[in-house]
Amino acid sequence: MMKLYSKIYGSGKAQKLIVLHGLFGMGDNWASLARRWAEETQIEVHLLDMPNHGRSYKTEHFDYETMAADVLEYLETNHLTPSNLLGHSMGGKTAMLLATLRPDVVERLIVVDIAPRYYPVHHTLIIDALRSLNLKTDSRSDVEEQLAQKIPQPDIRMFLLKSLHRTPDGFEFRFNLDVIAEKIEEVGRALPEYAIYQGPTLFIRGNRSDYIRDGDIPLISKHFPNSRVETISDAGHWVHAEQPDKVFNLVAQFLTE
Repeated sequence: MMKLYSKIYGSGKAQKLIVLHGLFGMGDNWASLARRWAEETQIEVHLLDMPNHGRSYKTEHFDYETMAADVLEYLETNHLTPSNLLGHSMGGKTAMLLATLRPDVVERLIVVDIAPRYYPVHHTLIIDALRSLNLKTDSRSDVEEQLAQKIPQPDIRMFLLKSLHRTPDGFEFRFNLDVIAEKIEEVGRALPEYAIYQGPTLFIRGNRSDYIRDGDIPLISKHFPNSRVETISDAGHWVHAEQPDKVFNLVAQFLTE
C-alpha cells in the first residue's frame, strides 16, 4: 500500500512535477497552482501529503531521511524517475536531501523559501496554540475563535485550519501534532555537509521572508553549484500563496529551459 497520499493533475503530460509541502501543510496548499500548470503547460503535477500530514500515514519517525525515502518510494512505484521536484520549506529540505542522495531520480530541483542551513526551533507558539484548543465541539467557528485568541495573524490561522476536519467527537487536525512537537528540532536540521546536487536548481524566496538570506547564497552554491536564486517581491514565506502568478511563471519557465 502506498504510504503517501497524492492528487494528480494533468495526467499524461510530458513533464512530471512532484510537489512537497511544508510543515503543518498538505498537498492541497498547492492545488490552484497545480491546476494551472496542468491546464496551461505540458506539466503533470503530483501533490503529495508528507508523512504525518494530510491523508498520508502517521509514524513515530519524523526526519528528513524518512521523508526522502518515502518520496523516493512514491517515484519508483509510480515509474516517475526521473522527475522534477519542488519543495516548500520542510518539503524543500526533503527535496534537497533526496536530490543529493539520488541525483538520478531528480531531473530539476525547485526549492521554495528554505536554505540548506540549520534553523533554530521557531514553531513553539504555533504548537502551544494548537495544543491549547478544545476540539470536542460541533462548531468549526468555535475552533477558529479559540485559535484567533492565540494566533492573531489571519493568514497563519487559515493555513493551519485547512488541515482541520470533522470527526464523530468533534474536530481534529490531519497533521500528527504530538510527533511533530516531539521531533520539532528535526525540521531545522541542516543539509549534510557532504551533500551536493549538480543538476539544474532554482531557489525561490520572498523578499519579506528571512528564510533565505543573502548570506545563505554561498552555502546554496556549495551544495547546488548549478543553481540560481530568484526573489519575488511583496511576498513572505508562503510565496506561492501570496504571489501565485509569479511562482507559476518562474516554475513553468524553469522547467522548459
